Amino acid sequence: MTLSYDLYWSFRSPYSYMVLPRLVALEAERDVRCEVRPVYPLAVRTPEFFETRDPLWTAYFMRDVFREAAFLGLPFRWPRPDPVRMENGSYRVEQPYIHRLTHLGVAAVERGRGLAFLSEASAVIWGGEVENWHEGGHLARAAERAGLDFPEMAAAVDADPAHFAAIVEANQTAQRAAGHWGVPMMVFNNEPFFGQDRFDQMVWRMGQQGLAGREGA
Repeated sequence: MTLSYDLYWSFRSPYSYMVLPRLVALEAERDVRCEVRPVYPLAVRTPEFFETRDPLWTAYFMRDVFREAAFLGLPFRWPRPDPVRMENGSYRVEQPYIHRLTHLGVAAVERGRGLAFLSEASAVIWGGEVENWHEGGHLARAAERAGLDFPEMAAAVDADPAHFAAIVEANQTAQRAAGHWGVPMMVFNNEPFFGQDRFDQMVWRMGQQGLAGREGA
């Protein structure tokens, strides 16, 4: 029996980027299906979360993300530009990147290539080799590597942003109902696993429910 889980995921989360290789390998090797549910980052949803942090929070966070990427053997650099804009220490400004990027993720899900697009696009954004990931054909080539028709997908997103925004909002409501607000968050059998460091625990729990290898893997 194919097992499935929900993945709540943000394009602005470095830890979301870091868990993807393991999620992709899990689906390739085991009889598991990932239901991708993109959400907006906390900086957009609840900017006050960051406005009330202890100053040590940011310093530790920046140390930890680079350390964790090195530990996992993943290329990593903070995106240029950041998918979420900040001005004068505030995220309460116009956000030209993150909404469209998240909506593209939803469109990829609708076309059956959600996890593949997240993997390819996040490598472009976070992998450290691309300047101005939002310009030129960087996202288009990522979509093509994921098996998507980027011009068709982008046209759909631009033609009806309200449709995609509504799906993201529904994902965010479902995420909180499942037990947490952060990303990455995996939910298997109604049990939330928050953080990329909970991947092994999720697989352990799946093993208790008969996780099997994928035929031909």
